[in-house]
Amino acid sequence: MTEPAAAPSRTRWAILALLFAISVITYVDRVNISVTARQMMPALGLTEVQMGEVFSAFVLGYALGQVPGGWLGDRWGPRLVLTVALVWWSAFTALTAVAATLPVATLLGVLGSLVLVRFLMGVGEAAALPNFNRTVANWLPPSERGLGMGIAIGGLGVGSALTPPLTAWIMVNFGWQTAFYIAGAVGLLIAGCWYAYATDRPSDHPHVNQAEIDLIAGPGAATPPARVPVPWLAFARTPTVWWLVLSYTCLGYVAYVYLSWFYIYLVNVRGFGLLRGAFYAAMPFVAIAVLCPLGGWVTDRLSIRLGVNRGRAWVGSLGMLLAAASIVLGAYTESPFVALGLLSLGAGWLYFSVGAYWASTVDLSKPHAGTLSGLMNTGANIGGALSPTLTPWLAEQVGWAAALGAAAAVALLGCVLWLGVKPGDGLRD
Repeated sequence: MTEPAAAPSRTRWAILALLFAISVITYVDRVNISVTARQMMPALGLTEVQMGEVFSAFVLGYALGQVPGGWLGDRWGPRLVLTVALVWWSAFTALTAVAATLPVATLLGVLGSLVLVRFLMGVGEAAALPNFNRTVANWLPPSERGLGMGIAIGGLGVGSALTPPLTAWIMVNFGWQTAFYIAGAVGLLIAGCWYAYATDRPSDHPHVNQAEIDLIAGPGAATPPARVPVPWLAFARTPTVWWLVLSYTCLGYVAYVYLSWFYIYLVNVRGFGLLRGAFYAAMPFVAIAVLCPLGGWVTDRLSIRLGVNRGRAWVGSLGMLLAAASIVLGAYTESPFVALGLLSLGAGWLYFSVGAYWASTVDLSKPHAGTLSGLMNTGANIGGALSPTLTPWLAEQVGWAAALGAAAAVALLGCVLWLGVKPGDGLRD
C-alpha cells in the first residue's frame, strides 16, 4: 500500500509550477499556427490542403520523438533534456515566421521549408511530457504522482484556452509573424528559469533536506540510482504495458477531436457565430484545467486507500466512461448550450483519467518512467493522427452526431481496456 501523503514543500511546488508553465507554452506553440493560418495561407500562397500537411508534419515529428525524448530524460536527467528541448522547439517556433525565407526554402520550396520546420519543432516538443513524468517520478512520492502529472498536464487546458484570443489579438495588431516571435521568446525565458532552478533529483537541490529526500525516495536516496539498460523485453512481456498503450491511444483519438474540430463543429453545426464560437471553443480546455489535477489527486487518494492497482484503474476507467457518456449525450441533444456544456465536460472527464495513466508508468518502472511514458504517449499520437481525418469523413457520411458518437465509443473502449491494467504488479522479467 502507498504511504500516506505528505504536504509538498515549497521547492516541490515550485518544480510543479515550472512544469505547468512549460506545459502552457508547449500548447501555445502548438496551437497558435491554427489561428495564424488565416493570414499565413494567403501570405505564403498555401492552400488549405497544404496547410493540413504542415499541421501533420508537427504531429509526425511529435509522435516519432516520444520514446527517444523519454529515453534521453532517463539517461541524462530532465533538467538538461527539458532545457535543450525547450530551446530547440522555441527556436523552431520563431523560425516558423521566416520559414519562407530560409535557405532551405530554395531547395524545398516554401511548403517544404515550413513542413521541415514544424516537423523539427514536433521532435523537440515530444520530449516534454515524458520528461514531466521523469521529473514527477524523481521529485514526488507515490502518494503525489497522480496529482503531479495532473497539474503538469493541466497546463494543456490553460495553454489551449488562452492561445486563440491572444494569438488573434497579436496577429491583428502586429502581424502573424509576431505571434511566433513572442511565443519563441517566452519559451526561451521559461527554459532559463527551468535550468536555473530545477535539478534532476531532490538530493541535488540546495533547498531540500534529507528528511524530504527520504520521504520521496526512501533512505539513502542521496545516491543517484545506477543507470541500467531499458528492459524492452520486460515491456513486451508485461500485459499492463500493452493495455496502457492501447487505452491511451483511445484517449488520444478523442482528445484530437477537440483539438482539431471543436471550433468548426460549434460554428457550422451548432450555429454559434465566429466570435462566440471562438470564445465557447475554450470551454473544453477550461474543464481540462480543472478536472485534470482533480483526477490526479483522486487517483493518489484511492491508491492509498485501495492499493495502486485499483486506485489507478478506478480513476482511469471512470474518467473514460464519464467522457464517453458526456460526449454521446452532448452529440445528440438539441440545445446548443446543453451540447456545449456536455461536450466540454466530456473533455474534462477524459483528462480526469490522465494522472492515472502517467502515474501507472512510474508505478511499473520508476527508473524507466520517461521511456515507458514516451511509449504510451506514442499510442496517443497514433490515435491523434487518425481522428482529425476520420472524424470529418464520418460526419460527411453519417452526420456529426454519429461522428462524435464514434469518438464516445472509442472512449468507452479505453475504459474497458483498463480492466487489464495492474501497474502495482510491476514488470514481468
